[in-house]
Amino acid sequence: MGGAGPDHDTLRTRNAPGFTANLISGVLDYKTLLDMHDLPVDLARGQLSGHRMCMKQYYGLFSSYRLPGSTKDTLVAQESSIMPEPEHIIVACNNQFFVLDVLINFRRLSEGDLFTQLRKIVRLAENEDERLPPIGLLTSDGRAEWAHAREVLMKDSTNRDSLDMIERCICLVCLDAPTGEELNEANRALQLLHGGGYDKNGGNRWYDKPMQFVVGRDGVCGTICEHSPFDGIVLVQCTEHLLKYMKNSPKKLVRADSVSELPAPRRLRWKCSPEIQGHLASSADKLQRIVKNLDFTVYRFKGYGKEFIKKQKMSPDAFIQVSLQLAFYRCHRHLVPTYESASIRRFRMGRVDNIRSSTSEALAFVKAMVDGKTTIPDSEKMEYLRNAITAQTNYTILAITGMAIDNHLLALRQLAREHCKELPEIFTDEMYLLSNRFTLSTSQVPTTMEMFCCYGPVVPNGYGACYNPQPENILFCISSFHDCKETSSDMFAKALEESLTAMGNLCVQYNIKAQTPVKERQLEPKNGHRT
Repeated sequence: MGGAGPDHDTLRTRNAPGFTANLISGVLDYKTLLDMHDLPVDLARGQLSGHRMCMKQYYGLFSSYRLPGSTKDTLVAQESSIMPEPEHIIVACNNQFFVLDVLINFRRLSEGDLFTQLRKIVRLAENEDERLPPIGLLTSDGRAEWAHAREVLMKDSTNRDSLDMIERCICLVCLDAPTGEELNEANRALQLLHGGGYDKNGGNRWYDKPMQFVVGRDGVCGTICEHSPFDGIVLVQCTEHLLKYMKNSPKKLVRADSVSELPAPRRLRWKCSPEIQGHLASSADKLQRIVKNLDFTVYRFKGYGKEFIKKQKMSPDAFIQVSLQLAFYRCHRHLVPTYESASIRRFRMGRVDNIRSSTSEALAFVKAMVDGKTTIPDSEKMEYLRNAITAQTNYTILAITGMAIDNHLLALRQLAREHCKELPEIFTDEMYLLSNRFTLSTSQVPTTMEMFCCYGPVVPNGYGACYNPQPENILFCISSFHDCKETSSDMFAKALEESLTAMGNLCVQYNIKAQTPVKERQLEPKNGHRT
């Protein structure tokens, strides 16, 4: 998952090290809140608001690592009782990796010191004579392939030391080179997700580390996260804290401290056997194919936002979920298993369950809107819409209170695998398998600042749809794959525009006990911005 922040003029004025020093200072400030357990407890919003939420996920932001395995990965959590807290950050620059100690002699480095060290790293990374292979590419490969390559790397003590430093670091900071692409929302998101391929910044990542902060000299700024230790809202809360920290920092240019006797940052070294060189070539080729295959668009619907939906006495999230069903039906004339993440942090160590948005009520509504466009009266369509919204809202409440089906079935399946010679028939039934292929994978990730999140599809013929409802507009990140002839992200975005406009018009016409922002006229498409 990627989180794209606003692009920054500061970076384009060649002060990337100063900007990054400010960012790292914010990261250390946030980590201090976590270490002291001073982070305010989150309270549930929306349905059943006000409940205290489990905060465990926050403590995996800077203390976890996803270790690749041949058949199963391992989530490694660093515990201070077993090993010392990390005192360094890894800086990736020109596909090289450097150790930046942020705590020296029990003293946290100032922004001036960080600026000094970052400028040293940039100079070291520009030295062509010291250039090493882009080992970070290996982490973009399939998990089994990366696990095998890591085993080969571990045979050499130099590589073991470098891997250890990366796996134990607080986070990664990726100083990206300009890609030459137009800095629209879609290209900014793509640079975060994959760096533009192996020939750009594709090797300037280490995808097993939960938190990577990307700073591009062309103005790109954001995060890319390994999702295992935490969910999207935790990423957003952390990122918004950093944005506020940087916004409230003094606007003066960060300069190097006048007296600095800091040890030079250390470049991580790698010993690459011919076998590793082969793995690198294979990883680079696969990454390039993935980059070319990803069909991605950012679409901002400008007809209305969540305030209009609230005035209709409807849940904005339920309304948007029904619009996604309508958009899919417009494109493909049927509905599919749909995943919407539902936070269950009301429970201790809770993560997410699944809201299955493809309900029979949604199907009745989309058929009325598309198949019965001219034959079914609007009053009946409105009733179908209310029913679909109610069904979605009710299932959402069940999911966030631990009463949905997916986590229960998952637990039973795992227990069966451990204790039964054969899986019960339910878990091998074609309908069960089909119901767990989520052709439409969706998630609401709301923000209060100028940023948005994005991710890819989870099946080859599917869509990823991450959305961010704002008061007067709704932003969607739509993803699919070019090599699937049935799907198209632009087609889906256009269908979303048509669906949201039609649903808005239906609400305006019947004016469900609320004023509308359009004063008795129908909503017209406002050419939502699509990049």
